[in-house]
This record gives sequence, structure tokens and C-alpha cells, in this order.
Amino acid sequence: MSEESLTLVPCEPGALTPAELRTLFLFEKLTDDQLAWIAAHGCTMHMPAGGVVIREGDPADQFFVLLSGTIALTRRVGQDDVETTRTEQRGVYMGATQSYLRDDGIPRKYMATMRALDDSDFFVMSAADFGHMMREWFPMAIHLLEGLTLGMRTTAAAISERQRLTALGALSAGLMHELNNPAAAASRAAAALRQRVAGMRHKLGMLAAGKVPTDRLIALVDLQEDVIERAAKAPALTAMETADREDELGEWMEERNVTGGWDLAAVFAQGGIDIDCLNEIETRVGSPDLLDQAIHWLGYALETEQLMSDIEDATGRVSNLVNAAKQYSQMDRAAHQWIDVHGGLKSTLVMLNHKIGTGIRVVKDFDRTLPQIPAHPAELNQVWTNLIDNAVQAMNGVGTLTLRTYREGDHVVVSIGDTGPGVPDELKKRVFEPFFTTKPVGEGTGLGLDISYRIVVNGHGGDIVLDSEPGDTKFKVRLPITEPASA
Repeated sequence: MSEESLTLVPCEPGALTPAELRTLFLFEKLTDDQLAWIAAHGCTMHMPAGGVVIREGDPADQFFVLLSGTIALTRRVGQDDVETTRTEQRGVYMGATQSYLRDDGIPRKYMATMRALDDSDFFVMSAADFGHMMREWFPMAIHLLEGLTLGMRTTAAAISERQRLTALGALSAGLMHELNNPAAAASRAAAALRQRVAGMRHKLGMLAAGKVPTDRLIALVDLQEDVIERAAKAPALTAMETADREDELGEWMEERNVTGGWDLAAVFAQGGIDIDCLNEIETRVGSPDLLDQAIHWLGYALETEQLMSDIEDATGRVSNLVNAAKQYSQMDRAAHQWIDVHGGLKSTLVMLNHKIGTGIRVVKDFDRTLPQIPAHPAELNQVWTNLIDNAVQAMNGVGTLTLRTYREGDHVVVSIGDTGPGVPDELKKRVFEPFFTTKPVGEGTGLGLDISYRIVVNGHGGDIVLDSEPGDTKFKVRLPITEPASA
């Protein structure tokens, strides 16, 4: 935020009489003695048009009541000042409005910047005097207000912590589910591989015991390597093509009395072997007596290669999941760093794959030319998790999830869209409010978008907005590509 100095305007003590104070709705029910005390401890201040009365983030040390003029309150969102209130109502108040709360070690700061849009006059009290007055005169009200404020703060903290634990549990369960599938596949493949290798040893012993000429045995070993190489280069077949190939190979083996030929046909078809290859095998084996054993031996070799490929794919999947989990958690990275936003988006998709399911199509429209941005990647991953999870729930398991990245001026924009029913116009302004949720009781705390908003806006100096209509809802997160200026 650019530096903007406050205009120091003299405050005139005793400029308002008790009778004049009673005309302000805030003080109209007070006693004469109370009004006299306020008049003695307050002052009036005149601010010319355009002057900055208070600035967001500064210590909240004064309480203001508008006497005349027009003022505007603004909040800083990213690089922009967003006007939240504009009023000329006499008697409205702002500034150190919570100075009556007990000192809990949290610094009291102005929550907005106030400017005078035209010449304005204010009644001013120090935060200390205003807080003393409230605590002494209205002790029961202060207890109620403190209970409400502190209770909401405690509730928010407790629910936020529980939400994080629940989200962590859900992610962990999903990750374990994702890890279990390839791990189980690798285990099954390893067990089958042990059986196939034993079968190969058995067949090799039978071939050797059959007094196979040395040249034939060498040719058979060479044939094994040729078959495996051909299988590695074979094009993928459709389900229909595979079935047709199995029928052809099964009939060929049946005609030659190959034992269990129809079972072997599936292995050879999956390995990309066709009739021409079988004819070549028959020619190179030479002896019809050895063909059955040679076919079985080659079948074991093919299946062994396929099982090793399955194990490699499964263990590779496990490794990718572990890497995605490390990327998501950022457990071995600095808290703040320059990052490519696509890494976090991809790892979040992996972590939420179990929630996305098969009924939702994921579209990734990424601009790979985007520059790196300064960020807290673990916090941004929490934002992506909340937005993607909300999108998936909105679509109820069926639809299209679109993740798009692009540059907009000096910002990187991440858009997360869904084809769900959308957010009604009357609710759009409330989606970022704490505890507000449209989900059924027990399914949402109303803190996900509030946390995301604070991470993006307060933590990264960016912005997050919602565009929604039925069938097309987008949350757009704008993140600056440069470090925010020092305050």
C-alpha cells in the first residue's frame, strides 16, 4: 500500500455542550452528568475535503462521531482500495469501536481507511477515555459484548482447527486408498511372477531333458528374445481387436494340440503376437514334439515381462503419489518461496482424486509461460483444496471441473470452475463470510472460503472473486507476480 500521510488537524476541547451531545443518537439516553463527562473528555475536529482521517492498519487510538459532512470507508484488497461505506448520516461512529474490550495482547488497529469527501466535522474521544466510559457505565453490556466477541473468536478458532483436522483425515484416507490400489497390484503381480518364473525353470528343464540339439536350443533362446522385443513394440489393441486375436491364436494352437492353448492365446494376444509370429515360431522350433513345450516356455516369458511391467507401473504410481503428497504438504520446503502455481494445482488434484471420482471430467487449461510468484505454497494448496472440494460437491459427482491459469496485468490468475447449479445472486456477497454455508447441517462449517479469502487477500496481497450462473461457476484467484511493498 502506498504511503499516505495523515493530515494532523487540531482538536478543539469543550467545543460541544451536553445539550448538543444529546442530539446525537449515540448519546441521547445518557444522563446530564454523563454528558458533561463526555463533553469534558472529548473534542471536535474539522477535516477539509479529501483529508484522510484514519488509515487502515494504524493503531486504533481514537473514537469518531460524524457531526457534519460526508465520509467514505475503504478496505485494501490486493492493490486496490475498495469502498465499503459512504455516508453523511449525522451521529455515525467509527474508529476505536472495540477499545472497551479487555486487553488480551492483541493490538487494536483501524480496520478501514476513512476519508472526508467534503468538509467534515467530528466529535472525537481517545480510545482510553471511550473504553473507560463504557466499562464503568455499562458493565453488564460490556460483559455481554466481550462474551460475544471472545466467544465468536474462540468458536472460529476451534472450528477452524477441527476443520483442518477433518480435512487432513479425509486427505490421508484418500491418499491411503490411492496408495493401496497400486500397492495391492504390485503385490499380486509379484506373487504371479514367482509362479511364472518357477514354470519357466520347469519348462527349461523339460526342454533340456528332451535331448534338444544344441543349435535348436540356442535358436529357441534367440526366438524368446525376438518374441519379447516384438511384444514391447506391439501397438495397443482395442477390446474387440484383442478378442478377435485371441480367437485366431486359440484356433491355431488347438489345431496343433498345444496343451491349454486357449489360456495361452490370451497371453500371446496381450503380448502383441499374431498368427504370422506363431508360424515363424513353428518353423524355427522345427520339431512338432517340441512345439508344445516351446509355446509354453515363450508364454511364460511373455507373461513374466507383462508382470514386470505391471510391477513397474504400480511402484511408479506409488512413487508419484508420495511425490505429490510431499509437494502438497511442502514439508521439505521453505514457508515462503517463489513458486510455479501449476505444481500446487497438480498435487492438489492428485490428493483429491478419490473425491473427484470418475463422473467428473477434469480440464486443465494451463498457461505454461506464466512467471513464478512469491507465495506461501502450503497455504495456497489449502486454497486450491477448498475451491476444488466445493466445486466437486456442487456438481454432486457429475460434471466438468475446469482449472485455468493466465496472466492479467501484473497478476497471475487461477480460475477454478464447475458446471454445478451455481450460487444465487442473493448469496454471492455472503460466500466469504465466516460461518456462512449453503451445505446441509454437519457437512460444512462455513469457514473454507473465509480461510481462503484471508490467505489470498491478507496473506498474499491478492484477490478472490466469484462469478456464477447456472452451469458455469468460477472462483478467480488473482495473485501478484511481485513481492508486496513493505508497509
